[in-house]
Amino acid sequence: MKRYKYRIFEIIQIGKDHDMPSITFDFFIAGVIVVNLFVTLFETFDASIPYMDLLETIDFITMVIFAVEYGLRVWTAEFLYPKKSALTAKLSYMKSFYGVIDLFSFLPYFLPIFFPMGVVAFRMLRVARIFRLFRINTYYDAFNVITDVLNDKKDQIFSSVCIILILMVASSLCMYSLEHDVQPDKFKNAFSGIWWAVSTLLTVGYGDIYPITDAGRVIGILIAFLGVGTVAIPTGIISAGFVEHYTKMKTVTEYSDGADLRFISLLIDEGHPWENLQVNEIYFPKGLILAVISRGGEVVVPRGNTVLCAGDKLVVGAEGFRDEIGIKLRELVLRDKHPWAGTAIKNLDISRQTLIVMVRRGDKVLIPNGSLVLEVGDMVVLYTKKDIRGSVEIKI
Repeated sequence: MKRYKYRIFEIIQIGKDHDMPSITFDFFIAGVIVVNLFVTLFETFDASIPYMDLLETIDFITMVIFAVEYGLRVWTAEFLYPKKSALTAKLSYMKSFYGVIDLFSFLPYFLPIFFPMGVVAFRMLRVARIFRLFRINTYYDAFNVITDVLNDKKDQIFSSVCIILILMVASSLCMYSLEHDVQPDKFKNAFSGIWWAVSTLLTVGYGDIYPITDAGRVIGILIAFLGVGTVAIPTGIISAGFVEHYTKMKTVTEYSDGADLRFISLLIDEGHPWENLQVNEIYFPKGLILAVISRGGEVVVPRGNTVLCAGDKLVVGAEGFRDEIGIKLRELVLRDKHPWAGTAIKNLDISRQTLIVMVRRGDKVLIPNGSLVLEVGDMVVLYTKKDIRGSVEIKI
C-alpha cells in the first residue's frame, strides 16, 4: 500500500523525462486548467447562453477533477515533507501557497451547496483558479529568475520605493500648499496632491488634476523631471539583477576541475559479509566486474579462488551503459574561490534541471541534503540535462 501511495505521489508531482504517466498527468491537469479558464471567460459573453448547460457540465467536471487532485496531494503529503509526521505534513501542504491555491480552485464552486445565501461572494472567489497557472513556474527555470532577482535585490528595491514614497508625500504637500487656494475643488486635501504626485512621478499624466499657478507649474516641471530619474532607480536595480544572475550562471563553473569516474573502491573490514569468501562465491550484479584487489600496498589480480581478507580494498569497474533515457552525470571538483564553496546546497543558484547526486569529501561519500555546506576540494556529481562548463561527463 505504501509503495502504491508513493507511486501516486510520483505521478501527481512534476513528471520526469522517463516517467510517462506523470508527464501525461501534468499535461492533463494543464489542459483541464485551460478548459476551465475558457469556460469561465466564455460565460461572460452573450453568445454563451445557448451553450450554458454544456458549459455548466464542463465546469462541474473540471471542479471534480481539481477536488480529486487536491485530495490526492493531501493524502500523499507525507512524501512531500518526509521529515514530518503524516498529519503535520498534510497540514503543511494545506497551509502552503500551492495548497491554498489548489483548495480555492474548486472550493468556491461547492460552497453554495452548503451556504446558498453566499452565492455571489463565493462566485467571486472562483477567480482564484487562475492562480493555478503559477504551477507552470515549476516547469521552466525562466519564470524563477524573476523571483530570484527580486529576492536578491529586495533591500535595494525597498530603499528605492521608500525614496519614491517620500518624494510623493513631499510633492503632494508642496502642491497642496500652492494650489489649494486657487483650486479648492481639485486640491481639496493632501490626498488629492498624492494622486497628482503619483500620476506625475510615474509619468502616467491623466490630466484630471494639474497646477495652474506659475509656482505650481514650476514645481510640477521639477517633480516630473525627478519622477523620471526616481522611477528609473528600481528599474535599473532589477535590470542589473538580471545581468548579475545570468552572469553568475555562466561563470559558476569557472573554478572547477573534473576527471572521469570509471571505478569505485570497496573496503572489506572485519565482519564484512564477504570476509573469508572466495571471489567466485561473491555475487556481482550484471555489468559489474572486480578489477583488482589492493592488499597491504600490493595489487592482487583476482582469481576465482582468491580469498578476500579484512583490510582488502576492492576496485570495482562497470561495463558500458546504453543511455536510453538521457542520463548525463557531470563531475565537478570545487577549487578555491568557486561560488559554491561555503554555500549550503539549498542556497545554490542552479537550474531545476540539475540535481546533486553525491558529494565526495576526502575518503567520504556524502549523500546530499539541503543543509550540507560544500567545501573547497569537494567532488560534486550532478545529474543534469545541460552541459556545465568546466565539468567532465562521467562514463557510467
